[in-house]
Amino acid sequence: MDKKVFELLNDQINKEFYSAYLYLDMANFYAQKGLDGFANWYEVQAKEEQDHAMLIYHYLLNNGQKVTLGAIAQPDKTFAALMDPLKAAHEHEQYVTSLINAIYAAAIQANDYRTTQFLDWFIKEQGEEEKNSGDMITKMELFGDDAKALYLLNSELAGRVYSAPSLVLD
Repeated sequence: MDKKVFELLNDQINKEFYSAYLYLDMANFYAQKGLDGFANWYEVQAKEEQDHAMLIYHYLLNNGQKVTLGAIAQPDKTFAALMDPLKAAHEHEQYVTSLINAIYAAAIQANDYRTTQFLDWFIKEQGEEEKNSGDMITKMELFGDDAKALYLLNSELAGRVYSAPSLVLD
């Protein structure tokens, strides 16, 4: 495996675990506000990010690479308004998309077609992540100022259930 591609993938493991921490912090914020549905949504999101990290971890191991794990940074965002975590999550997903795109570009440059094929799943996943985070902002803008509508949105988000990714690794 190309050295740069390996380093970017190895670093992405840490960034995915950081994403999980960030989403747990958002879940904590909403739990403190009594919005258990929002908290649930971000707890599920945190589990997904952990899965993303483990997918990359196993991909590297399955391709004969020695993974180096780094310290996971403490989330550095502060939230005051109910909209704050939603906007921060959307910005974060756009950032993660840029990271995945950079790894993909490095893999193309290195003619590492196995890694580009592996990353195709992440490219699609990031499209879904950005849409979901954008939809959360839209819903909050539409309903967040109305207590009854906020209650219904919170109830909807409480129904989100975790499901493991279905990516096959080689």
